[in-house]
Amino acid sequence: MKTIKQIIAGIFLAAITFSLASAQSVTIPDKKLEAYTADWEGERFESGRPKVSDDILERLKDVSIEAAWGVLNSKGYHNQFAGDWKMIHKDRPFTGRALTALYYPKRPDVRERMLKQGHEEGHVKNMNSWPIDMLHEGDVYVADCFGKTEDGTLIGDNLGNAIYANSKRGVVFDGGLRDLEGLKEIEGFNAYVRGWNPTFLKETMLMGINVPIRIGRAVVFPGDVVLAKQEGVLFIPAHLAEEVTITAEFVKLRDQFGHEMLKKGEYTPGEIDSKWSQEIKDHFMRWLDGHPELMPMSEEELQEYLENRTW
Repeated sequence: MKTIKQIIAGIFLAAITFSLASAQSVTIPDKKLEAYTADWEGERFESGRPKVSDDILERLKDVSIEAAWGVLNSKGYHNQFAGDWKMIHKDRPFTGRALTALYYPKRPDVRERMLKQGHEEGHVKNMNSWPIDMLHEGDVYVADCFGKTEDGTLIGDNLGNAIYANSKRGVVFDGGLRDLEGLKEIEGFNAYVRGWNPTFLKETMLMGINVPIRIGRAVVFPGDVVLAKQEGVLFIPAHLAEEVTITAEFVKLRDQFGHEMLKKGEYTPGEIDSKWSQEIKDHFMRWLDGHPELMPMSEEELQEYLENRTW
């Protein structure tokens, strides 16, 4: 019979072996990715990455950063926002599902092994093209390149065109870009980066695709929903995307009603800004019935929201 020390040693050795085996692969195993995102109960890509619906992605475009952040903050998710970006188009927000990539400063021996392993896994050509080949429509390529801009330009206009062809979205890079003039000409493409630089990418190596990464202070997991606006980028865990959307939509409707009632003098600021009376709630529901064009959610979603939350 094994002693407690032997059992613990075996577990420790198994953990090390699994970590080393995982490190051999460029892409994270699907089962490990599913374990990381276990709270997501919906559809997944073959890789195990959560696949939030196109409907939620589209509706999130009308959600403010502040409203979405407020929902996450109330649930204890305090490390999901990254700001201080340079953008190609400040007036073109986008949403999408995060496909992540992790870059490190180059270490020749490790880079050669990762390059060899990547080619054995079916990836071709240079490392920085591998995540692009894996993009689906609706994805956002999110890369941690440790804030490097000089010699940290992950793409130029050639790869920018490939990214948009695959994803119909843009990129969020904690690193740099080159070929700004060419990237501007890609209709529909946008980029959030740390800076622009004419240099080529060098002295870096790709350490993982679809792995957890850090963008500034924000934690990003594969499949997180990217909400990119002028203020910055919010990374919404997949399992909270629908709740964030509906809650923010409801708050927007509530605010629209409140503003209209205050302008008309129907209620006092104190009545609108505090917990609503049943009279105001009933008035709000009648107001919604008269403004169906303002309703972004379905009747079923609204009723479920009202049943499960105090307002």
